[in-house]
Amino acid sequence: MRDFSQNHDWLSINTATIRKQSGAEVPLDRIIDQCAERGIRAISPWRDQVAAVGLDKVAKQLKAHGIGLSGYCRGGFFPAADAAGLQAALDDNRRAIDEARTLDAPCLVLVVGALPGALEGKAAYKDIARARGEVRDGIAASLEYAREVGMPLAIEPLHPMQAADRACINTLEHALDICDELDAGKSGMLGVALDIYHVWWDPKLQQQIARAGRERLLAYHVCDWLTPTRDLLSDRGMMGDGVVELKKIRGWVEDAGFAGFSEVEIFSNLDWWQRPGSETLDVCIERHKRAV
Repeated sequence: MRDFSQNHDWLSINTATIRKQSGAEVPLDRIIDQCAERGIRAISPWRDQVAAVGLDKVAKQLKAHGIGLSGYCRGGFFPAADAAGLQAALDDNRRAIDEARTLDAPCLVLVVGALPGALEGKAAYKDIARARGEVRDGIAASLEYAREVGMPLAIEPLHPMQAADRACINTLEHALDICDELDAGKSGMLGVALDIYHVWWDPKLQQQIARAGRERLLAYHVCDWLTPTRDLLSDRGMMGDGVVELKKIRGWVEDAGFAGFSEVEIFSNLDWWQRPGSETLDVCIERHKRAV
């Protein structure tokens, strides 16, 4: 296993981690500057943050700082109530793929979606099998274009608590089943984004990480699971503050062939989003060396 204790060369910051600083929203260009000031070599930005600053401006700023991407957040949300909605989702994913290419991302992360309308409390239907079928078909259609332009897609399985509203793919095994169906040759164009927050509990995790192998492990996200958890969406812990065996899991991931960035992704409305970004980034660097 790689030794992270001497530097933070393999640390990436998912920009959600510091999109709020001292309780206020901070623009992406400022976040990029903060990362550059600390010698952080990679980030994973969100589409809305990129759009607010401007795609071309962000691309130029990243190049000027010598900062790469560990992923691009996010595509997905394929299910819809009708044919027009399904097509709109495919069109939006095509745009996301193009944005990821412009930023030279190694992959586009897919949060696949679930029951349409559930996030707003008004699910259009309750048939989760239908949603999973629409997800499968949406990934298949998006993969065709992704292959044309050379942008890998990374399915992110989300914790079962989010099966109704954000993602109806909830285990690494399920994500890999879809990968094997749609990309049997392991072309490198379809894989997974493994987010510790969502999968650490899975009794099949070690087995499925080994199954994924280098070809399918396209992104690796880290944080920690706090006990008690005060909010299931926005109370992620800093690495080392919770109950996840982070070093053990990274060992499994690296044994499977992954040699990329450990991407810190922390949603923390009650804690880290209330702190200055400088403090959060400095702690990320320290914990990446010690706890990841």
